[in-house]
Amino acid sequence: MKSVFERIKNGLKKTREKFHQFLKSDNIEELEAALLGADVGVKASSYLIEKIKGKSDKAEILRQEITNLLKTEVAIKEFEKPEVIMIVGVNGSGKTTTIGKIAYQLKNLGEKVLIAASDTYRDAAAPQLKIWAERANVEIVASEKSQDAAAVTYDAIKKAYAKGLDVVLVDTAGRLHTRKDLMEEAKKIKRTITKLKPDAPDEIWLVLDATVGQNGIAQAKIFHQELGITGIIVTKLDGTAKGGVIIPIACELNLPIKYLGIGEGIEDLEVFSAEAFAQALLQD
Repeated sequence: MKSVFERIKNGLKKTREKFHQFLKSDNIEELEAALLGADVGVKASSYLIEKIKGKSDKAEILRQEITNLLKTEVAIKEFEKPEVIMIVGVNGSGKTTTIGKIAYQLKNLGEKVLIAASDTYRDAAAPQLKIWAERANVEIVASEKSQDAAAVTYDAIKKAYAKGLDVVLVDTAGRLHTRKDLMEEAKKIKRTITKLKPDAPDEIWLVLDATVGQNGIAQAKIFHQELGITGIIVTKLDGTAKGGVIIPIACELNLPIKYLGIGEGIEDLEVFSAEAFAQALLQD
């Protein structure tokens, strides 16, 4: 088994090539082109260029600055059980597989997990999620296409209370951030959760596909505005040249990155570490 660091490093291979271009040049335009090519964005690129101008130890300064940019102060919260985590994102972001991977991790930590199959919009969503639940060896409240998503969520949380479970992972339909109708459905699910457990959902995590680059920031801003996102999961970080997008996401939204998805397997989800990410980005 490769170490966590090696797996993140492999996932950042193409992004790292862009950063090495950056480190080799003293020309401002070339520096900027390299960072923009890695989808670091204009604001963060300008900041990083200012920090390394005229410096000989560019790699070390860059590593420290990126680490600082990616570190988000998050208060440690104690949640009453069951902890309810709502997972949202656009179509094709890897939401269903990510839920399966999170369930697997939590199960291995000794948590009793239930998945709510509240994506009743897409035909294959519930069957796929059932397969992931079986792989992770966790419980699931299944659903059928066009069933009321909030009702599925309600049944799942009631079951979690009745059985004394620790965590409920609520899947939701993939929705474009511009689709008002589907965003309203997500708000309805959120209200249903609150009725059963005041102050819940305890977490609302947005799954973002790294390959969409800067478009991910626009997605995140609207999801955050509409639902109040508490964390980001970045998926498909398996060789993309756009891995630098994590930097502006963290900077502009001031939201913590929770996990990195670095492959298709059930173990290919890593808890995010700012230090490990910055090091993997710059190490030869």
